[in-house]
Amino acid sequence: MNTEATPMSPASDVDRREFLRQSSTATLLASLAGGALTRLTGSAADPAPPEKKQTAPVSIGVIGCGSWGRDTIKTLAQLINAEVMGVSDHYEAFLRRGKESAPKAEGYKDYRQMLENKSIKAVVVATPTHQHKQVVLDALAAGKHVYCEAPLASTVDDARDIIRASRQHFAQVFQPGLQHRSDPQRHFLLQFLRSGAAGRLFKARSQWHKKDSWRRTSPNPEREKELNWRLDSGLSIGLAGEVSVQHIDNASWFLKEEPLAIQGYGSIQLWNDGREVPDNVHLIIEYPQRVLLAHEACLGTSYDSDHETYYGAESAVLLRKNKAWMFRESDAPLLGWEVYARKDKDTFFDELGIALVANATKLAAQGDKPVEEAPYANTPLYYALEAFLHNVHTISDGVADFTENFDATDKKAMKEYLDSLHKALMPSAAPLEGYRATVLAIVANQAALKNQRVTIPKELLQVS
Repeated sequence: MNTEATPMSPASDVDRREFLRQSSTATLLASLAGGALTRLTGSAADPAPPEKKQTAPVSIGVIGCGSWGRDTIKTLAQLINAEVMGVSDHYEAFLRRGKESAPKAEGYKDYRQMLENKSIKAVVVATPTHQHKQVVLDALAAGKHVYCEAPLASTVDDARDIIRASRQHFAQVFQPGLQHRSDPQRHFLLQFLRSGAAGRLFKARSQWHKKDSWRRTSPNPEREKELNWRLDSGLSIGLAGEVSVQHIDNASWFLKEEPLAIQGYGSIQLWNDGREVPDNVHLIIEYPQRVLLAHEACLGTSYDSDHETYYGAESAVLLRKNKAWMFRESDAPLLGWEVYARKDKDTFFDELGIALVANATKLAAQGDKPVEEAPYANTPLYYALEAFLHNVHTISDGVADFTENFDATDKKAMKEYLDSLHKALMPSAAPLEGYRATVLAIVANQAALKNQRVTIPKELLQVS
């Protein structure tokens, strides 16, 4: 549903002693050393998740069958509550590959024809970023629930128009593709960091490395230009937008703040092929109280891949994909549970990291070998789409209940009724969170292109 994010309750900012008082040693050992994710009892910041119920599959369509669209289709195939009934792409080769991943789906060269199919209740928008706006507006107008990849748009005006449209269609779910907002491991770590167990957070660092030119070839010059939209500065918000959007949003979420300014540095170092979009970007993102996030994204190397580190006065927490470790300072007080938790050695710095594991068995968490993971299952995208499907069912049932028992023309009353279902929804990115992440990505790209510091007015992060 199109409810906006609300500020965290002060009850979430418990100190370390309160954290230990509220959670027994057994609970901490279970949650931090490998048991199922356990939440702080009575914490308003992290309410118990709604019960997952098996319901009739949601008939869904995927618009955009490039590599990410096909990953989306394969991920949906892992979810019992999803039935991919349509795939759309105007490029015949991509459409054919999309249908191969969803044999029961009907193929559409024009997504608007898919939107006319009344049996399809929801869509995933996986087109290039600059095409999102019109597709989202058309999908909402057609009565579809919409999951839109992040960033939402390549301009602030387009992103703002999307949010305004989602508010008008409040009886439909609109979920931005900030995948980590639905990931149980992230919610587990958020609870851990907010408890103060790592001490006061005073800086963060993140990176994304992948050696890839981003350039795609085609025997058709027109198609080659279309394929390389990410290299067109008139269409693309570059690495800062297409990659860094997730990292910046994660930091804002964990630090519970919005940035005040972004200093950017961008350059073309390896792929000097006439492009205008940097292949190497460094960002310094300034949060209140001079807390800084140092982030870099690079197409010139795959070394050290992608990860995030949050530095607290007593511990640093390292996140790499769906795993996390805590590195304690020598003068940090002993909390107790970490004595029994699994220790993994950082082979480069020769330090022991205390494994922070959510939703794993105790045996897996304490074992020496990593757990094998199935492709497309239990990834951040999996959890985001799972939440989307659950919330589509919840809101659809809410609309049906209201229509049956009350005056369906009373839109204000219907919105209030749907808002009351908030606790029944699974965690996901709110529309305004998607807008803010998009705006920050756009500002970061501007800063990197101009190699300058750009301040962020508070009003820019709001939609009236």
